[in-house]
Amino acid sequence: MSNKPFEIFCEYREAADFKASLGKRGMCEQNRINERFYIGDQWYGAKCGNDRPLVRHNVIKRIGDYKMSQILGNPLSVTFSAEGVPSGARCSSGTASRAEDESVREINSVMTALSGYYNVTAERVNLAQLNENVLRGAYITGTGVLYTYWDGNINTGLYADSQGKVPIKGDIACEVLSIENVFFADPYVQEVQKQPYIIISSCRETEDVLREAERYGADSLTLRTIENGSSDGKITVLTKLYKEYKADGGYTIKSVKVTENAVVRKEFETGLRLYPLAVFQWERRGSIIYGESEITYLIPNQIAINRMITANVWSAMTTGMPIMIINGDTVPDGITNEPGQIIKVFGSGEDVTGAVRYVSPPDFSKNFDSSAQSLISNTLTQSGANEVALGDSRADNASALMTMRDAAVMPLQIVKNRFYSFAQEVSRIWADFWITCYGKRKIKLTGSKGTWYMPFDSQRYLNLIINAKINVGAGTVYSERECVNTLIMLYEKGIIDRAQFIERLPDGIVPDRKGLLDVAEKEEVSYDGL
Repeated sequence: MSNKPFEIFCEYREAADFKASLGKRGMCEQNRINERFYIGDQWYGAKCGNDRPLVRHNVIKRIGDYKMSQILGNPLSVTFSAEGVPSGARCSSGTASRAEDESVREINSVMTALSGYYNVTAERVNLAQLNENVLRGAYITGTGVLYTYWDGNINTGLYADSQGKVPIKGDIACEVLSIENVFFADPYVQEVQKQPYIIISSCRETEDVLREAERYGADSLTLRTIENGSSDGKITVLTKLYKEYKADGGYTIKSVKVTENAVVRKEFETGLRLYPLAVFQWERRGSIIYGESEITYLIPNQIAINRMITANVWSAMTTGMPIMIINGDTVPDGITNEPGQIIKVFGSGEDVTGAVRYVSPPDFSKNFDSSAQSLISNTLTQSGANEVALGDSRADNASALMTMRDAAVMPLQIVKNRFYSFAQEVSRIWADFWITCYGKRKIKLTGSKGTWYMPFDSQRYLNLIINAKINVGAGTVYSERECVNTLIMLYEKGIIDRAQFIERLPDGIVPDRKGLLDVAEKEEVSYDGL
């Protein structure tokens, strides 16, 4: 595979042309329209003048925010395991040697540690915010992309020597990419890991690109070529990720960075076995890797709703403040709409009677408002965001409402499953980085007993095939209330005591829970002593 700058830019333009062929307007233009409608700029380009209020009733944002909150409402955790390595009570085959049993126990211990280290890494990179940005991008454009890369400038606080003089630097970092800046070699292959290559485009400051090129050994001619190719102090840089196959059929991921006429960083070995991009599609677009946004097909409804409500408001305004006609001969000074104004009229009584009159506007259809509300309701319902799902309906008790809500959000489960697959792919990519890039270092773990650091040597686990399983926790609106009600029932039946009841209350329900728990435990001890 040739990776000259000109050839990479040809591949980039070919992929961009394919995006431009999607839909009626092309993917990039449609995404810009969807973005405006989502944030509320829904009268953009409409030549309606400025003499009337242009009302917005943003059902698109309400549908999107509801669905994204439902997807993110369930906490996720990850369990790692090594393919071909038994775990649990039957980790020993009975015929394995002692060394083999110790190796199995070591691998299982490391997999358990990585499951905990996932949470530490997720907190460090702010994965919750990244997932929110991925979902928002997917809802608007149809496709969300999370890019994981190695940042050698990250300070870990760890040292390679016992004297603390050789710091260990470098760790994984994450960035949410716009799908407009990601180009796949074969758009008809939906699985990212089956792509022959992936190109990521970025518009960067020229000075920053020059520093990077110089850091990786670019000569003066290359630096001048990069500088001459810039415009307004910025330049387009393409990062190409591709597979290099080995004689045994395996492959590793390599990368190269170029501008249109120069190489910023020559081909280099990433050491990875997976492409470090995870893709989430809001809706599948046939067999194409680029997803589809439901906003595209909600826009006609949104336009109709805005027009109907605007017409309704304008009718109410013209009815309450109708057009006034005055006789200029008898009212020479003109009239304003100030209340209590004194009008000077010249002429006879008949002239006074005919000096001013109102133009009665035509009656507005009483069904117009109900039609607008019906369109809003039908749009929400057909999008899976009816009044039950949105919490606008009433129920006799929390259990009944939860049952109604569960039934209402059931169609969203398909999108949730795609997001869980996306989260699973992210965890596999992270594990690939830990195994291939970490080397010898200590990994940070946290638990109920505090924080500690476990020695980790990634070279020992390079040959492992690591699987990741996503565990989805409960995350309903009424989870805390149901938890408290269950604890009350257990306490009233005598199954748990006061100390156990207080200890298991959700965080934040009771202030100074520890102090209350100490008092409860002392009372229990005093009672037992009697």
